[in-house]
Amino acid sequence: MRVLRIDQSSPYHQLIGVGGIGTGIFFDLEGNDTLGRNESRPAQLLDVRDYCKLHIVVHYVANLLGARVSGSPFHVLPLGRVGEDASGRQVVREMTEVGIDTRLVQATSQRPTLFSVCFQYPDGAGGNITTNNSAASALCNSDIDGVADLLRSGGKQVIALAVPEVALDVRQHFLQLATQTGAFRVASFVQAEIGPARQAGTFEMLDLVSLNEAEAGELIGYSFSSAAANAFVLRCQAFLRSSYPNLRMVVSVGKDGAYGVTSDSWNCCPAPDVEVASTAGAGDALLGGTLAALAAGIPFLRGESSKEWTPARIETALELGVLLASYKCMSPHTIHPSAWIETLIRFGRDHGRAFSPQLQELLTSSVLA
Repeated sequence: MRVLRIDQSSPYHQLIGVGGIGTGIFFDLEGNDTLGRNESRPAQLLDVRDYCKLHIVVHYVANLLGARVSGSPFHVLPLGRVGEDASGRQVVREMTEVGIDTRLVQATSQRPTLFSVCFQYPDGAGGNITTNNSAASALCNSDIDGVADLLRSGGKQVIALAVPEVALDVRQHFLQLATQTGAFRVASFVQAEIGPARQAGTFEMLDLVSLNEAEAGELIGYSFSSAAANAFVLRCQAFLRSSYPNLRMVVSVGKDGAYGVTSDSWNCCPAPDVEVASTAGAGDALLGGTLAALAAGIPFLRGESSKEWTPARIETALELGVLLASYKCMSPHTIHPSAWIETLIRFGRDHGRAFSPQLQELLTSSVLA
């Protein structure tokens, strides 16, 4: 099995992430109308494996980079809490099986493992309701202080990832420590967190943020429209120039793919046309694929400012992230169980998107192959 190569020349050798770890159930709703405030609607309980954000992102990073607890040049360490229950044991076991180091995942008997009730409309869109009194919500600043030495020892070769389902102030404390140690700081937010995060100065402590179109619109104060997508992206770029000139943005726009934006340039990467089983987890897959590529030294964007194109070759982190997110959508599970480099290569070829020669040169055999 091949993976993206990490060696002494690679920019990053470790990912330390803070966020929700848990599981859930999935309902298939009847009708595409958005659920009303007082509505009761029939739905089918699906045989779908659902996971929370931190688990999804680090799973893909570990898979694509061939991470292992030992004997691997790239190390993945999620920091979080689960309950001392069947769900908690399950998610920790599954993370360990793909080479994620779970020593920073604490089990507690005081609260249950984070749990989500997800719902999907017939057209593939959906949402979720997530517990706010779970073990994940008990993560505190003293837990973050416990990884300060790891952040310091890794320095600039660490990706520090902060994602939802853990309190915003705890994630901010983590990013403050990561800023002090020179780590590459990455985050995502739900839409309701954008305003508080900006007021708290969180975006000033980020190198990369991954948002969907609604979250990005909340941040820049301008709503996305597919009919005027370029105008939206230019607004994003102007916002970065005036407020956060060193911040990179990934903005997912559903079936249309994603945009990568910096203060200097932007790329649009359309998504391959696939038969969608579920879009749940696609945004997290986009982020996971992008981070794995960046860790291996793949550039974030193409050198030229974009205009929209369908890439015949996958050569940037954004393009690999979009490829992975599209592949994920063919699975009903929030983590596609067959998402590996080899399956992505075949998927890309089937959709007219071959890995570039430069990216092919970064592939190597897994330490366990």
